[in-house]
Amino acid sequence: MPRLAVGDVAPDFTLPTADGGSLTLSDLRGRRVVVYFYPAAGTPGCTKQACDFRDSLAALQGAGLTVVGVSPDPVAKLAAFAAEEHLTFPLVSDESRETLQAWGAYGEKQLYGKTVTGVIRSTVVLDADGVVELAQYNVRATGHVAKLRRDLGIA
Repeated sequence: MPRLAVGDVAPDFTLPTADGGSLTLSDLRGRRVVVYFYPAAGTPGCTKQACDFRDSLAALQGAGLTVVGVSPDPVAKLAAFAAEEHLTFPLVSDESRETLQAWGAYGEKQLYGKTVTGVIRSTVVLDADGVVELAQYNVRATGHVAKLRRDLGIA
């Protein structure tokens, strides 16, 4: 699948959220948005990454960024994950994997030395017009949010 690059207009989506509603990306126009893709709620790496976003949320919001997490998990699993980890940013469910594929965050990857098909841990930052400012693929769960903050100049 092709990956998004700086200057691309991000594909719009409307997906169900952990809180029972839905989120349409284009409704966030006028704000900078961090969309991050992760394989599975509740796993050690995904929990670490989500908690890092949670713990950095004030600084990210202070820099004008809205955070949205996307995984193929069903809404019920996302709701339990959000409650258990006290996550206060939207988690959206892409069970069909259409959005993951459209954003280049689903496909072949290496896992423990084997080639598998699945979610490619990725983060894309959009400007207020929905244009890609930064696209990072195959990111590490641990330390990624700190690196993202450095890349964006956020203390």
